[in-house]
Amino acid sequence: MASWQERPQAPAVFLNPALIAAVQAAAAAAYARESDGELMVWPLAMLTPALVLHGPTRRALPAAVSTHLSSWVSRHPVLVAGLPQRTASLAPVVREGLRFGLRHGLLALEGGRVAGALRGVSRLDGEAAEIVRKAQLVGRWTARTDRPSTVFALLGVRP
Repeated sequence: MASWQERPQAPAVFLNPALIAAVQAAAAAAYARESDGELMVWPLAMLTPALVLHGPTRRALPAAVSTHLSSWVSRHPVLVAGLPQRTASLAPVVREGLRFGLRHGLLALEGGRVAGALRGVSRLDGEAAEIVRKAQLVGRWTARTDRPSTVFALLGVRP
């Protein structure tokens, strides 16, 4: 991975470890709330940034968790088709964000699952607020799916 001085400025803004960790923490915390305390499996924390950092995908995500994941997938085949490649290409920065979150207390690993603690979300504004809100939605949404493997199968992503 290139050093921070060598990274282009625009991607560095959206792919910085603090934002990635915030996305993962928001999704993990929302997942736990939605599933009565069950923690998010860590591969879902690796998938969430690919869904919410990509502008067209983020804007196409539903407004509420009442939309079933399979329905959303059938309505957005082009976005879903690009998801495996986006997820793979983001893997290095997502791992960097996970390490940042663990180091700074935004995330904790417990038995192969991720717990998230994100404070100050209400103070966010603009695109950062939208990204974190959608990460929360993804956390709640994936918690409503019976098995994480179903999420990966529907989205065409291999954990």
